[in-house]
Amino acid sequence: MRPSRGTEADVEQRRHRLLQQVIAQGAVRIDTLAENLQVSTMTVHRDLANLESRQLLHKRRGMAVALPNVTLETATRFREYLDIETKEAFAERLIREVKPGQTVLMDCGSTLFPLARRLTRIEGLTVVTNSLRIAGLVGGADAAPGTRVILLGGAFRADFEACAGTDTLRHLSRIRADVMFSSATAIQGGRLSHPDQAWADLKEALQSAAERRVLPVDHSKFGRTATHCYGDATGYDLVLTDDATPEDEIQAIEALGVPVEIVTT
Repeated sequence: MRPSRGTEADVEQRRHRLLQQVIAQGAVRIDTLAENLQVSTMTVHRDLANLESRQLLHKRRGMAVALPNVTLETATRFREYLDIETKEAFAERLIREVKPGQTVLMDCGSTLFPLARRLTRIEGLTVVTNSLRIAGLVGGADAAPGTRVILLGGAFRADFEACAGTDTLRHLSRIRADVMFSSATAIQGGRLSHPDQAWADLKEALQSAAERRVLPVDHSKFGRTATHCYGDATGYDLVLTDDATPEDEIQAIEALGVPVEIVTT
């Protein structure tokens, strides 16, 4: 059995694999998880306690049990801790797109959480978002002077910690922003898709609501497809990705006439 210690990224990747198994099977014995992951049962107990505290599963006597309606695609409580180094590097580049006094439009992707924290450094911003988490990060006690937060209303989805649907789109249609940041779940050959229709509709509508549109997307989202398509990279003025993204995927976006900027992580 290999040692269970590692960096925070290693630990989070192990928890990702553990959660994936539990979601796929519905319920898994703790000793089976330990065997599959090649770690001790005590390590699995610690991982399960962490995931349960984040409301991603239930820990029962000798078992890990999946929660209904939680998937790895939608569980914001888990995704925000994945590839955090890349998200922080993205945020350092993205903050340069924002100037004091602007209106900034953001969706609910966990990729944008580090950027939201940095927006508290810039005065006079109006931040429009469908995400309760981003609204709280930007408009909290550390908010810069003159900060305004507008929350796009609509049907609340706990798995995304955000709103979407007809009412959200109606509100968004009356918004005009200087810059928009939207994350992606799946991108292949420059085409974008999402497993949830409401979110695909929202991401498509966001593209029409801002003067400048930026898509930060890490390498893990490339080469993937999902059920609902919402156009391609031409809906954005800049695609930001990391240096692990396949070259053919980058070339596919550039072939559409969209610039791609690589962030080294």
